Amino acid sequence: MDLVSLISEAVLGLTKDGVITQELGIIWSQMREFILIPTLNVAVFLCLTMSVMLFIERLYMGVVILIVKLSGRKPEKRYKWEEMKDDVELGNSNYPMVLVQIPMYNEKEVYQLSIGAACALSWPSDRIIIQVLDDSTDPVIKDLVEIECQMWASKGINIKYEIRSNRNGYKAGALKEGLKHSYVDMCDFVTIFDADFQPDPDFLYKSIPYFVHNPEVGLVQARWKFVNANECLMTRVQEMSLNYHFRVEQEVGSSTYAFFGFNGTAGVWRIAAIREAGGWKARTTVEDMDLAVRASLKGWKFVYVGAIKVKSELPSTFKAFRYQQHRWSCGPANLFRKMVMEIIRNQRVDLWQKVHVIYSFFLVRKIIAHIVTFSFYCVVIPTCVFFPEVVVPIWGVFYVPTIITVLNAIETPRSIHLVIFWVLFENVMSLHRSKGTLIGILEAGGRVNEWVVTEKLGDTLLKPKDNNKPDIKSSKKSRFSAFRERLHLLELGMGTYILVCACYDAMFGKYWYFVYLFGQTVAFYVMGFGYVGTLIPPS
Repeated sequence: MDLVSLISEAVLGLTKDGVITQELGIIWSQMREFILIPTLNVAVFLCLTMSVMLFIERLYMGVVILIVKLSGRKPEKRYKWEEMKDDVELGNSNYPMVLVQIPMYNEKEVYQLSIGAACALSWPSDRIIIQVLDDSTDPVIKDLVEIECQMWASKGINIKYEIRSNRNGYKAGALKEGLKHSYVDMCDFVTIFDADFQPDPDFLYKSIPYFVHNPEVGLVQARWKFVNANECLMTRVQEMSLNYHFRVEQEVGSSTYAFFGFNGTAGVWRIAAIREAGGWKARTTVEDMDLAVRASLKGWKFVYVGAIKVKSELPSTFKAFRYQQHRWSCGPANLFRKMVMEIIRNQRVDLWQKVHVIYSFFLVRKIIAHIVTFSFYCVVIPTCVFFPEVVVPIWGVFYVPTIITVLNAIETPRSIHLVIFWVLFENVMSLHRSKGTLIGILEAGGRVNEWVVTEKLGDTLLKPKDNNKPDIKSSKKSRFSAFRERLHLLELGMGTYILVCACYDAMFGKYWYFVYLFGQTVAFYVMGFGYVGTLIPPS
């Protein structure tokens, strides 16, 4: 008897006592046996395959980074590097002309820090130009930034304050317009610092020599150092993920293929490389990665120098972090969609570099890593508790993720005791990352090119409260609005589903999944109710 016949008989049996229950039971059994269990088995197979791909990639990078550290293959040994010194005959002309770009948008809390740090760079004053690219829409903030630039100009700093009539292209548009000014023609290199980045004075003395003695080098990327990593638990777990990105992913790409994704800031570009690659493009929300891929296809080499550290700020509010992660997951997937054929057809780079960019850089790290984390650990494994016929091997549930976790955690030894929180936090965030990845790869929805500037707090939390300001009591409406803004329905919905799975497994299961599922439920609820990150103090 087929499924359609069973449904028809069930509908006709509504008038017969007990028949409907029996028929529905048969329908459920048929659906379970011929639809749900096979589908779940396929999902398990696909998730295990993606897990193995991710595991091999992490293991490979672990082996490479170990060889790099044991062999002492530092960048200054792989590339010619000599300290730049004054030349009596040539004078300051011995130093290349450097442009420093600082793109900003309504950066009230951090504009002074970034401009001040850039103006304090120790480089011959006649061989450096500071360019502040202000896209601010708040006239008060715009005036403050302009006054700050005028103040530094009065001290003899060669600083330019540039504005646009629109925000077309967002950051990419601002950087592109910045390079069009006539005074840029005399510059050889451009270094970019986002508004919350503060380079040390010797930044240029450490980075520029890689270009001077190696004409094939197009980019030198420095490492980020987080000034607010200890602010809250959310910033601590972010630090763990980003430390792995810089210390392993960037280092491996630099030392093996001379390619990695530009991080958009704290890096120096050879202007000739930017122009040969076609300049800045705003076709995705990862204009930095877009430029890096195009420049690498032209044959330019990239150098990551972990010894150069630039202070920066991690997003400490959950709202800011969610927007940032959407951009960082949607953008690469969308760029992969746009560039995969261009990479395949390219004649300038060898086959192995193409495989590295397409498979390792894009497919495994930017797409599979996000999708498998959410689909396997937040959907498939919880659902399996209702279907004991579906067996997930213990190596896929425990051994593989444990090894991946350990490889990540050892890059931040001071936070090793927080590794459980890191796992649960990353699983929750995989909900947004996988959603962003699918939006990018399918180019679906209005959020594919959504650009929301990551909110920075600067030293807001350290400033004493002004007691002279009158306290304004919030109305019931405003309190309700504040509470509503803290609710995140996607997290609450997933948390509820996993809670149901955990309870069922605790009562009827045999694999002890509920030990993990209850912990994941708590993580989804904590973030769903907004009890994560810091709260911005009222002004």
